[in-house]
Amino acid sequence: MFKIQGADQNEYGPVSADTVRQWIAERRADGRTLIQAQGATEWRPLSEFPEFAAALGRGAPPPMPGATLQTSQSGVKREPYDGPPKTSGMAIASLVCGIFGFLCVPGLVGLILGIIALVKIKASEGRLKGSGLAVAGICVSALMMLFLAPAALLLPALSKAKHRAQAISCMSNMRQLALAVRIYSTENKETLPPADSWCDAIQSYVSRNKVFQCNADRSGQRSSYAMNKNVAGLKESKIDPQTVLLFEIDGGWNVAGGPELLIRPRHSSRVVGFADGSVRQLFAYELPTLRWDP
Repeated sequence: MFKIQGADQNEYGPVSADTVRQWIAERRADGRTLIQAQGATEWRPLSEFPEFAAALGRGAPPPMPGATLQTSQSGVKREPYDGPPKTSGMAIASLVCGIFGFLCVPGLVGLILGIIALVKIKASEGRLKGSGLAVAGICVSALMMLFLAPAALLLPALSKAKHRAQAISCMSNMRQLALAVRIYSTENKETLPPADSWCDAIQSYVSRNKVFQCNADRSGQRSSYAMNKNVAGLKESKIDPQTVLLFEIDGGWNVAGGPELLIRPRHSSRVVGFADGSVRQLFAYELPTLRWDP
């Protein structure tokens, strides 16, 4: 039985002579490898042992520079690795996920990948590199999650507040337009504007043209509102005060119609103006209760 000293200065064995010959054939040992016979106290080169002369003389090329006889942490013999270390893909992925950690989920993934990458790099015994990338990925991911994740949780609340503000602005526009319609009526024998030119008819009664446009409207049209065609041109006295007067549409100018023009709400609800000048925010379940006929 023999013990062998690897280039990493670790001792391997005791192993049989047949195992030593196998290692020689596998280029894991050569004539310069130090070996100690069982019961001996000195280490001698393999070339000095006649029982291995045949194995050493088969012409096997010497091991690559830096090759060592290694064992894994589990104690299992491993082949020497002589190529340049490869950068860990997990370490790179960890850093990338950390950079995009403001999306919250990539930040968590980056943290996990970074930890796994560090473990694999440490266990690779020089085969992998990139521990710096892994550490950077862990740090960036953690920072992104620490500072930006709470902000991400606030986004739904901020979006809701934005929609609410847009609805309030739209209601203000609708009140001004409804008031302009009533002023027009007062100056025109109590008659509402005609359906095909109501925007033109009341334009001089509003403070600015922006009143015709909802802040949430992205259509690019001049107006975001339509008049109920059933009340256009009628005298106010013949119209029930709770009849729809104005409502939101996709966009246009001098548009008049009925419920067929109603659109999905641009904000938290649909804004509707009534013949008495009032304005309300309505949800889908309230639409069937609207009065369209005078």
